[in-house]
Amino acid sequence: MSDDIPPEQIAMLKKAFDAFDREKKGCISTEMVKDILRMLEIPVDDATLKVIIDEVDEDGSGQLEFEEFVTLSARFLIEEDSEALEKELKEAFRLYDKEGNGYITTSVLREILKELDDKLTNEELDMMIEEIDTDGSGTVDFDEFMEVMTGE
Repeated sequence: MSDDIPPEQIAMLKKAFDAFDREKKGCISTEMVKDILRMLEIPVDDATLKVIIDEVDEDGSGQLEFEEFVTLSARFLIEEDSEALEKELKEAFRLYDKEGNGYITTSVLREILKELDDKLTNEELDMMIEEIDTDGSGTVDFDEFMEVMTGE
């Protein structure tokens, strides 16, 4: 999980962790986790936090070691990144959906894909478009566009 977090965010998490590990035991109480997340501007409600802490605090000690803390934080950081990505993709989609119809044509999508990867052959583009436009309508809505761009 921590492989997905850039080094600068790991460093930021380490600083926050160390600040709350006042006794330098290498662990913090699970109650402090919410304060740390709030300090890092990562909003979380009590119920969600409890479920995640229960999963991360494997030994059930009520203490989180740094690695466990990173695993827990990663869930929020990655979620935040995917929300930002969706927002950016929505904006890009809106730019191509000039009439505001809620869809773009497959020919426009073909141009976007070609721009992103100019090594794609026409056959590969045809296969991708065919896979996306399953009903053969010649149009792609935002959800389909999102799926193409994120691979999810």
